[in-house]
Amino acid sequence: MPKHRLIATLLVDSGRVVQTRHFKRTNMVGSAFTAVDFFNSWTVDEIIVLEISNDTSHLSRMQEIVAELSRRCFVPLSVGGKIRDLELARRYLRLGADKIVLNTGAVEWPELISEIAFFFGRQCVIVSIDAKPDEGMPSGYRVMIDNARRETDLDVLDWAHRAVDLGAGELMINATSHDGSKQGYDLALTNKVSTSVPVPVIAMGGVGKLSDFVDGIKRGGADAVAAGNILHYFEHSTKKAKEAMAAAGVPVRHIGFYKVAMPRRPKYRPF
Repeated sequence: MPKHRLIATLLVDSGRVVQTRHFKRTNMVGSAFTAVDFFNSWTVDEIIVLEISNDTSHLSRMQEIVAELSRRCFVPLSVGGKIRDLELARRYLRLGADKIVLNTGAVEWPELISEIAFFFGRQCVIVSIDAKPDEGMPSGYRVMIDNARRETDLDVLDWAHRAVDLGAGELMINATSHDGSKQGYDLALTNKVSTSVPVPVIAMGGVGKLSDFVDGIKRGGADAVAAGNILHYFEHSTKKAKEAMAAAGVPVRHIGFYKVAMPRRPKYRPF
């Protein structure tokens, strides 16, 4: 039976990990290196790092961060944020990323999905979709881009199907109304997408309690569940999340602490 993944997401603004609520920065969490060191040993299955600064001036710093994270990360590492051309995707992969996450770049340059899939394989491409409830759209949700600041004329299900046709190997779905809300995933949205595409779907946005992870799988139909805020604020959070999932009958991977040797001094430091 396929195992469901638990994914930790790190949102990086100007080199530091932050929290968001409805896509607005709320407070600073700390160092990406410290977070990855903990997640490595706390049985998380994958890590996604997204650069969400307001402009592109921090991309060189982000590349330094990814290079160091890849040295410290012992689970698959996905990287996204402001990737609008093949060259930047290639650079992140050479620095140690395993997958590329596309959002705004995929909407504005759909051929980028196909280019990355062609050169590196579709398993390397995650298309992230930020969805805003909109009764005027056929699915009831409109695609948003640019950190959910700009509307598009795309219906979520139409865009999900097209992204898969272009080469996306996974989709990550985040409801703008749930981001940072602690009210759980938008299960209706997650279920609509997961039941209509042939690729894995990652539920993202809104986790406030451990049972939300279970709901994302059982009620939302997601293949994987991701979260950021909740995983930073209580000890052994990812282990406890997987224990809750397993207790509810959700097949998960190894539960327990990994013993890994962490580099003592990162080559790059945020300050």
